[in-house]
Amino acid sequence: MSDSVLPRVAALCFATTLALAAVVSPAHAASKKDQAAVEALNTRMAAAEQRYRGALVRIGNADPSGTAESDAALEDMEDVIAACMQQKGCSVPTMLATYKRLLKSQADGEAQSADDVAADDEDDDHAIAAIAADVPEAARAAQLLSDDHRFDQMVQYNPAVQAGIRKWLTDMRPALIGSYENYQYMRHLMWPEFQRAGLPEALLFGIMAKESNGKVHVSSRAGAAGPMQFMYATGKRFGLGPDGTGFDTRFDARSSAEASAAYLNERMGQLNRSIELALAAYNGGEGRALRVYNGANGQGFWDASVYNQFPAETRDYVPMVIAAAWLFLHPKQYGLTFPKVEAKPAMLKLTRAASIYELTICLGNGGTRDGYMRALRNLNPRYEADSWLPAGATLNATTKIVGLYGRHCAQGPRADLAHQLVMSDAASAVRGVSSIATAEATAPRPTPVASADTPKPAKAGKYKVRGGETLTAISKKFSCDMRELAEANRIKAPRYAIRPGQTLTLEGCTAN
Repeated sequence: MSDSVLPRVAALCFATTLALAAVVSPAHAASKKDQAAVEALNTRMAAAEQRYRGALVRIGNADPSGTAESDAALEDMEDVIAACMQQKGCSVPTMLATYKRLLKSQADGEAQSADDVAADDEDDDHAIAAIAADVPEAARAAQLLSDDHRFDQMVQYNPAVQAGIRKWLTDMRPALIGSYENYQYMRHLMWPEFQRAGLPEALLFGIMAKESNGKVHVSSRAGAAGPMQFMYATGKRFGLGPDGTGFDTRFDARSSAEASAAYLNERMGQLNRSIELALAAYNGGEGRALRVYNGANGQGFWDASVYNQFPAETRDYVPMVIAAAWLFLHPKQYGLTFPKVEAKPAMLKLTRAASIYELTICLGNGGTRDGYMRALRNLNPRYEADSWLPAGATLNATTKIVGLYGRHCAQGPRADLAHQLVMSDAASAVRGVSSIATAEATAPRPTPVASADTPKPAKAGKYKVRGGETLTAISKKFSCDMRELAEANRIKAPRYAIRPGQTLTLEGCTAN
């Protein structure tokens, strides 16, 4: 809904209370003009309801236009209800029952079944009685708000949050926009986990924006990792960590969102359902937050006796997360336009071997600002950007990416150029020889050109890994078959993770 929905809904509910207390005029008492006006309002409400249900289908299909369309439909309904209050012969309770019923619909696109709708229609009196029983007024207004805007009532909007908004809208605006774009590609993986946990989507976005800017491979110097930045021990408590293949699921968008929702609900259960204190625990440690809360005599995070017990980083972190969440809900109020992202999920099947680097080049920008490398990496966290994936491998992608792949990457000059660029060996330029290796295991391997910068393998075909090197880079350096090299050193696919100082046996490599 729009930024003005809260006061509008509160006013709407108050007026509805008065309407429910009044006796509705019988239909025969209304003039033909009034009857026509009521019929027009009923038609408008039915059209808005149909529009809303259509928007839910779009949301279920990960169509980014669905959310805006559903908000617009709800605003249409509010306008109809406001007009109904002023129209003789119009039944406000009936109109409000439709509005309330639709707000209960799940945001994953699952509209009510026909049976449920029929049951509601047969029991209008029961629906009206339920609305009338929703007191006090504040509770009724909160119930009519969408799940997103519950966040507005769960936090305190104060000067510290305003300062955070100022930061996001000035120096950190590019980070905020980038976080939004990254989130849109992962939304279908992350948001359902918060929705099932009963937590606002805005909270998910705020944490992710502050923690990682929506880059799943981010790791901090302290050891926190992934889009929601879990420390190893904390992540393990909530089901994150190395899986059977050696992949650390802290880097997985769906798993990290599920763990984050569980962690937040556990903290809020201890901390009087305070989002601010739960966020303080998320950043500053749950033990500290619990000790502060237990000695606070019921005071909230913004009380000086509580606030000053947290480190400066946490005192900055809490309002910055809330500020990012607030902007997620109220962009128009601040003249902020988030970019439209074509993020409908689709599977991409490779017709030729490639890496994410190569795909990034051949896909081009496709109307985006930064291209698709971050989207492909976020959606496929198990793969390094330079890892070679064989023909027939599948990647998580979007319908837009799949379409661009078919046009530019499956074959043709751009695909060949991207392959040439990725396989070019900068070291070969020293001797003026172009050495373009191929990623296909069946292709002939050119003899690498030696240079002063090309390290020699240790005796007996051994090589010690340097900092920043990947198995793919080493296999290129010594013209190895990467899969043979991985198998000989018991390095598991698909990540082929190695560490600095590790000694490799150079199996499947051309002698130097």
